[in-house]
Amino acid sequence: MTFGPEHEEPQARGGDESDAVAVAFGDPATGLYGLARTSVSPGDAGGMGILFAGGAPAAVRSEGVRIEVVEPRERWTATFDGVFDLEVEALAAPADAGVGETSGYEQLCRVHGTVTVDGEQRTVDCLGQRGHTWGRADWSKLALARTVSAWLDDRTAIALSAVRSKSAKHHADEEVNAHLVLDGTPRPVEDPRLSTTYDADGRQIHAGLELWVIDEAGEYPHRAAGEVVCGTTIDLGSLRLDCAFFEWHMEGRTGVGRYDVVRRAE
Repeated sequence: MTFGPEHEEPQARGGDESDAVAVAFGDPATGLYGLARTSVSPGDAGGMGILFAGGAPAAVRSEGVRIEVVEPRERWTATFDGVFDLEVEALAAPADAGVGETSGYEQLCRVHGTVTVDGEQRTVDCLGQRGHTWGRADWSKLALARTVSAWLDDRTAIALSAVRSKSAKHHADEEVNAHLVLDGTPRPVEDPRLSTTYDADGRQIHAGLELWVIDEAGEYPHRAAGEVVCGTTIDLGSLRLDCAFFEWHMEGRTGVGRYDVVRRAE
């Protein structure tokens, strides 16, 4: 699917469809990692802001989150009142992130601005992502959904989305869409493979990726490995969000990224 400036507008078409925009960033130099998310669903509008500092949650709440378009597909702002005020600039073209009954895209970005921790204002200048998804997630049929990303340098990134139906048994039964961004251009991945290790509470702590890029010559896939830097679990009522930031390693590059899992609450 090709994404143009018109896709910056809300895309949900009524009924039980929803529309969500998210900005995430990770700055290993300062130990600051954050997420801003806004969403619109039938009869409701919401948001969520998360900031990790020093490996622990420093702020988590649903109020005071805004993401605004400055220049479609190129520049945005992300604000979490009293916590961070960021400018976001695209570094790559949009990568298709649609999976299941949802459509959308992710973009590798440069994020810079100010973050406030315990009353002290700090500056961040790091990599991140901006994503926009829309459609219908029918949790009467789904068991979980994953969002995995790695930001390795200004021109290299990974974006993966997956959903698992209630009838599926494990990773291999999930519907997966993945792209590897090389030189700023998203390249679709054939048969992406994600393996994950969890702690005793079911939170993701290690992950591995095998990515065979379509139409790319070579005997071996691109491989990446990641381990958790910080994370938290958020109660969403009938759903549970395990939000984590990972350090990633791929072919001599080291970067950071998100690994989020939304699942039906026990």
